[in-house]
Amino acid sequence: MIALLALGSAAPDAAAQEYDLMIDNGHVIDPKNGIDSVMDVGIRDGSIAEVAIDIPPSSASTVVDASGLYVTPGLIDMHVHVFHGTEQDNYIGNSFTSVPPDAFTFRSGVTTAVDVGSAGWRNIRDFIAQTVDNSETRVLSFLNIVGTGMKGGAIEQDLNDMDPKLTAMTARRHADVVVGVKLAHYEGHDWEPTDRAVEAGRQADLPVMIDFGSADPPLPIEDLFFEHLRPGDIFTHAYADLDGRQSIVDADGKLRPFVLDAQERGIVFDVGHGGGSFMYSAGVPATQAGFWPDVISTDLHTGSMNSGMKTIANVMSKFLNLGMPLVDVIDAATWAPAQVIKRTELGNLDVGAEADVAVFRLQEGDFGFTDTRGFRRSGDRKLEAELTLMGGRVVWDLNGIAASEWED
Repeated sequence: MIALLALGSAAPDAAAQEYDLMIDNGHVIDPKNGIDSVMDVGIRDGSIAEVAIDIPPSSASTVVDASGLYVTPGLIDMHVHVFHGTEQDNYIGNSFTSVPPDAFTFRSGVTTAVDVGSAGWRNIRDFIAQTVDNSETRVLSFLNIVGTGMKGGAIEQDLNDMDPKLTAMTARRHADVVVGVKLAHYEGHDWEPTDRAVEAGRQADLPVMIDFGSADPPLPIEDLFFEHLRPGDIFTHAYADLDGRQSIVDADGKLRPFVLDAQERGIVFDVGHGGGSFMYSAGVPATQAGFWPDVISTDLHTGSMNSGMKTIANVMSKFLNLGMPLVDVIDAATWAPAQVIKRTELGNLDVGAEADVAVFRLQEGDFGFTDTRGFRRSGDRKLEAELTLMGGRVVWDLNGIAASEWED
């Protein structure tokens, strides 16, 4: 005989149940609402219906036992490249270096992915039709100040294609998707690209993300933070230590004193780990000096996911093992980025909010974490996504904790 038995308490009359699904006895971390304790989460019609202690299991059609696990809002990865396509020699824009979002988001607890600059005003419609409209993951975008987007090489150096007016106009036209403006990879001792990106952000009332390129001598990041960027603008690859780009630590490995002042001013520091932009040579002394990121993100693409970065859970675990409190780690991947991109309906477990939820296991053991130069540091804790819900639907279930039991 084959029988299907629901895990937890299944009611005889599912139609009479108050909740479609309840996550029972998990340790809920919801930074927006100041929750950091064992609670239950009730979900109905794709939305959060209740977050409370001791919701009766009999009130839900399906009960997920989350004992010993952490329950968080669905993660927001604020720095990815998902304009996957087949055009040759296009680096990240509509090419092979970008990845299909659904293949890499849910399995790490991510429900919202923000593509940063893969597309510009000339090809954002292609990105929306090709990626946004064909993904279960919620995909948003920073519009590249370069009209043709992030296609690499000389294309990203073209000042003539950096048009603040057209970028802002296009951002407003696609306001349901576009949440910011991006500048990346510009080479040269020139502030004009930065200023044009900021002007586009000003016209569209959106934040700007700067992936500082390279210059000889390097442009001073103190000037960037205090003379060019506005509060709310984003400095990504915050823990990079690269030639041609000034690091947040000096030649003696000391955090530059103005960095904390810039953070206090409102400059947003984003990890943007990537395949070459997180080094322990910057990350260890900076965090030891008390400098923590505002946002934890991956810079997901084929060149990062198979090297030091791996997944957002891995990046979060790195900071956890560097000493960042777990609540702050969760905040930096949920509520903090939601505020930065001005999508405050996301990144929280408000009653009535769409039920984007992640459930993590915090493993204890002997683990290794590598930076983008291949150096390893040991750690004793590692986050792993057990379950991800998108709009109340199970989209990732590593060990079947929300599934029905099979018995022969």
